[in-house]
Amino acid sequence: MRHTAARTRRAVLRLTTRWQESLEEATRRPDRGDISITTVIIWVAAVTGALVIAGTIAAVIARYNGNLNGI
Repeated sequence: MRHTAARTRRAVLRLTTRWQESLEEATRRPDRGDISITTVIIWVAAVTGALVIAGTIAAVIARYNGNLNGI
């Protein structure tokens, strides 16, 4: 039990130290080159579009698979 508590304290100390370092870094350099929201939206739209296209192709192939065998 004591060993678990000590391990937990060390983990919490590491996390709080890392959190403080991150906050100090953000204060020193407000623009750290983080990905903008616009970039995330564009990537999500691109991936979603690709999945929709792939799903449509898969559905068409599954539906007409018997008809395409003779080609």
